[in-house]
Amino acid sequence: MPAFDLYHDAVKQALIKDGWIITHDPLHLRWGRKDMYVDLGAKRLIVATRAEENIAVEVKSFVSASEMEAFRDAIGQYAIYRAVMRRTYPEYTLYLAVNDFVFKSLFEEPIGQLMIQDEELKLIVFDADKEIIVQWKN
Repeated sequence: MPAFDLYHDAVKQALIKDGWIITHDPLHLRWGRKDMYVDLGAKRLIVATRAEENIAVEVKSFVSASEMEAFRDAIGQYAIYRAVMRRTYPEYTLYLAVNDFVFKSLFEEPIGQLMIQDEELKLIVFDADKEIIVQWKN
């Protein structure tokens, strides 16, 4: 089993407050002989169409000696999980959850914008202290 990120519980509570039902904690992926774990799986009923929306959320705190190393690792992990999920859980959309400070200091910078655009990153920006979602970036 994987180690949970520093903000795992804050993001989980923020999703619940936003109307999501946590379905997986964590969501297990397997490709070949390799096991991977996305931090959370969640679903929400879309009343207008009576359909369900399913998401998988990888939580990242970016608490390492090098911000760019943490950024590289997060983008790489996201890309691997997204590729595996497209084949194993195609009904799920993968999101990377980052706190509002990291979003402002990294993802609003040109390098962050480049990765959002080129890697088609989907982000959940959260406030860890209030345990709320600040914004969704699709």
